[in-house]
Amino acid sequence: MIDYSREVLDNGLTLIHHHDKTTPFVIVNTLYKVGAKHEDEHRTGFAHLFEHLMFSGSKHFADFDKPLQEAGGENNAFTNNDYTNYYDMVPAINVETPLCLEADRMINLNINKKSLDVQRKVVCEEFKENYINQPYGNVWHILREMVYEKHPYRWPTIGKELKHVEDATLEDVQAFYSKYYQPSNAILVLAGNIEKEQASSLAKKYFGELTGIAVEKRKFDEPEQTEAKEKTVYEDVPLNAIYIAFKICDRLHPDYYASDVTSDILSNGTSSRLHQKLVKEEKAFVEIDAYITSSDDIGMFVVEGKISDGIELQKATDLIWAEFKKMKEEKVNESELQKCKNKMLTYMNFSEASLLNRAISLAYYELLGNANLINEEEQQYDAVNAEHIQQFAQKTFTKERSNTLFYLKKESK
Repeated sequence: MIDYSREVLDNGLTLIHHHDKTTPFVIVNTLYKVGAKHEDEHRTGFAHLFEHLMFSGSKHFADFDKPLQEAGGENNAFTNNDYTNYYDMVPAINVETPLCLEADRMINLNINKKSLDVQRKVVCEEFKENYINQPYGNVWHILREMVYEKHPYRWPTIGKELKHVEDATLEDVQAFYSKYYQPSNAILVLAGNIEKEQASSLAKKYFGELTGIAVEKRKFDEPEQTEAKEKTVYEDVPLNAIYIAFKICDRLHPDYYASDVTSDILSNGTSSRLHQKLVKEEKAFVEIDAYITSSDDIGMFVVEGKISDGIELQKATDLIWAEFKKMKEEKVNESELQKCKNKMLTYMNFSEASLLNRAISLAYYELLGNANLINEEEQQYDAVNAEHIQQFAQKTFTKERSNTLFYLKKESK
């Protein structure tokens, strides 16, 4: 059981505290409720751009990293479609240093032409290197557009197209910051060797007087898919690949746990079904994987595989669907299910041993609306049974709900 407390400051900032006296460190984790899905479809990539801009200095600190490093700390950040997360780790005695820094950049970030030009160049180079010039790099741009019709999950975190970041104006960026980087739109987690009273006092000292506007929570619509979608592209890649994606439930739906267990039964490890049948026995794939996107809203269940040379595309496709059919028609045996759940639960327990992971998880679960999921999810996974998995498979793995991308070598054309 992971103990924590929750408090909402007068300005709307949510504080989560978790005490761990066994460590000499404190984690200061700041989650902002803004990700790629909050962007305008004609101005995408801004959430990720801000992950970089937030290290450009603020009103009272010209450099973010230097004072943190001098305090014996380290930091990093990440962005996804649902939120942006920043974390700092420092010796407990120096906890006020990251609190000063985080509070100042929350409302006093240095956004000017120089900082925008520098960080825009960095992000554009990342876009080119990882999504344009990388083999299979544009898969998620194509696949998301296929799967989602209306939801802003239609584009990946890096942005819909390079031009959106290239053309970002100072006014555009300042407007995005003013809209989403607000105390009321943030979750602050203080975890580690810090008492509850001190955590509350320091949070109020550095963040309590910050003012801002309330951020309206958006709702996103997405229609049910009723017809299969298929697309073929030809690129300069070493192996033909196939991607089959299905829309699934949101992160808080009971089916989420069945979907996650199903993906692990299909592809977690060399003893998994897809590896044993399609890689080892049939030798139809060089590698194959199944996973879910764990999105807050409507997620995806994806199977992707690199096809062995000499294997016909139709055969490779049929083999995957045969495994889907088996999941729908036959219940998973108890030993296979238990083995899979044991792996998952072991990983969860191992992950919780990390103070940083606990801090990030508490922020994320609070974003979902229930920080106590950090203590409840193990039971949710353990409760998944063969009937749940079969019902999920029957509902999900249907042709009319499928989105199939054939990503082929140019010489196959």
